[in-house]
Amino acid sequence: MNERIYEHPVLENIEKGSLIPFIFNGKQLEAREGETVAAALLANGIRKLRVQEATDEPRGIYCNIGHCFECRMKVDQKNNTRACLTMVKPHMQVETQGSLPKPFENDGGI
Repeated sequence: MNERIYEHPVLENIEKGSLIPFIFNGKQLEAREGETVAAALLANGIRKLRVQEATDEPRGIYCNIGHCFECRMKVDQKNNTRACLTMVKPHMQVETQGSLPKPFENDGGI
């Protein structure tokens, strides 16, 4: 699946970079040179990057500028890597990160 945008009304035509293979959850995908992990995943039709710890609801890209941490993933064995700020490198290993510990649940004693 290729959902990359090459023609944009404001940005005009976007140059196509060389293809770079990377691995997402054990599956080989392709990114374009100069893409972030977030952009490459979106271009490959992947929207769910993790789950919210308290509700287990799916989370994807939110701000795409590095402020919110919604796109945190495991990249080359490093947890909590922001996909929107990380450039794809050849054969990079990207994984959906397991949930962090759930927030403290109020047992009525506090």
